[in-house]
Amino acid sequence: MHKAIAVVRDEHRSIAAVLHGLKHLASLASGTSVRPDFAVFRAMLYYIDAFPETQHHPKEDAFLFASLERRRPETAELVSALRREHVQGAELVRDLEQALLRFETLWPEGAAAFATAVDAYAEFHWRHMRREEQELLPLAERYLTEADWVEVDTAFAANTDPLSGGAAEDGEFSRLFTRIVNLAPAPVGLGRPWTGTA
Repeated sequence: MHKAIAVVRDEHRSIAAVLHGLKHLASLASGTSVRPDFAVFRAMLYYIDAFPETQHHPKEDAFLFASLERRRPETAELVSALRREHVQGAELVRDLEQALLRFETLWPEGAAAFATAVDAYAEFHWRHMRREEQELLPLAERYLTEADWVEVDTAFAANTDPLSGGAAEDGEFSRLFTRIVNLAPAPVGLGRPWTGTA
């Protein structure tokens, strides 16, 4: 297996783990008797925005997708659809951020809308990742040349997601991961249970 494919799959697992945790906490926050720690939601959304949307997806677009489309023009429709989903995903992140801001400002109002936005983003992103792994990656493995893989592997080797084993030179994602783990209550993280009330 080429390094870039292993990196993509590892990063997909990391993104999925954050989404599972976010869904669990959004569900937990639906109760109106306990005020959630909004800092953990902000940290998780920052991860979603700062890693998948600014590192993972752009590298897929610029290197993996571009190489496949250049090598096999008949994949253009699939590649275009996945690129549109990257744009749509970024828009859904903005919706998530707005829903969180409203929820935090007007708590307990807004809990249901936030949980709905989280569910919509998670389902969208899981569908998107499945499509990449089940449709695009097999085509890339089949059609890209070794020269293509050198370029793609090199680009993905520079990713810095600590959740998938990467090491950020400045430690930003490592600190963010630690913050999420320390803030999130069990079973998502090691943080204290939410007990504050309105």
